[in-house]
Amino acid sequence: MANIKKIFFFSSFSLDALPRVTCPNHPDAILVEDYRAGDMICPECGLVVGDRVIDVGSEWRTFSNDKATKDPSRVGDSQNPLLSDGDLSTMIGKGTGAASFDEFGNSKYQNRRTMSSSDRAMMNAFKEITTMADRINLPRNIVDRTNNLFKQVYEQKSLKGRANDAIASACLYIACRQEGVPRTFKGKKEIGRCFKLILKALETSVDLITTGDFMSRFCSNLCLPKQVQMAATHIARKAVELDLVPGRSPISVAAAAIYMASQASAEKRTQKEIGDIAGVADVTIRQSYRLIYPRAPDLFPTDFKFDTPVDKLPQL
Repeated sequence: MANIKKIFFFSSFSLDALPRVTCPNHPDAILVEDYRAGDMICPECGLVVGDRVIDVGSEWRTFSNDKATKDPSRVGDSQNPLLSDGDLSTMIGKGTGAASFDEFGNSKYQNRRTMSSSDRAMMNAFKEITTMADRINLPRNIVDRTNNLFKQVYEQKSLKGRANDAIASACLYIACRQEGVPRTFKGKKEIGRCFKLILKALETSVDLITTGDFMSRFCSNLCLPKQVQMAATHIARKAVELDLVPGRSPISVAAAAIYMASQASAEKRTQKEIGDIAGVADVTIRQSYRLIYPRAPDLFPTDFKFDTPVDKLPQL
């Protein structure tokens, strides 16, 4: 290594590959990078084939006396285009040493600019949206769509006076519908009101939900086999085609279809178990079930294997 020479050799550029630093004597050798010196060295002959290499790793440092609770990162968060300034402002932490204060006890280094109230409100809403999405295992693309919807609504001020958590929940519900993975909500009428107001304010729309949108998730959460799921899907679709459930919500029809299919199979589920998963009351399931029960023989698929005959199904 005493007679190390620095030679730079780049392979010819083509449209299929970017220029690559290689050793002229051993072009197939995997170069070793010396991060401290910034050199790239051939392991076969020790030739330095590149120097001043930029380290693209994390730009941070830690010291042995640092507490584990401290964040060693010396760079800020990534740019957020949803905020007014891209969230590129620098926040100076509170000083702890004597050099951080003047003779009157005032901090020498102060933030010249703080986050605006609108950005702070949106940041809190974005955190709430992320928390809700993580709780129900939603992917990142739905979170991004929800954040964009919330920003549009917030900037229009069309829902001024409404609670931000209700607006965020309604935006998440709309994003799920638009991405083809609809979810249900219950217990808060305010979310339903915000949902209608947002659709009107943004002049957008969502596809109508059908029984098939929820069947797979409900049956999976109920640990029902594939045969029961397919039978419940067939029952719900036939019930809608025969106009047996006019005015009933797709969720209640799906719950009633699951109840009928499970009762005809060996994997039986109670109305309460199905209601807890579907988010509907037991009485709602019974009402929809009574509408489809008289035509039960026409609703099951022809290849369904009955554990309980149709005429032995609960009549409620």
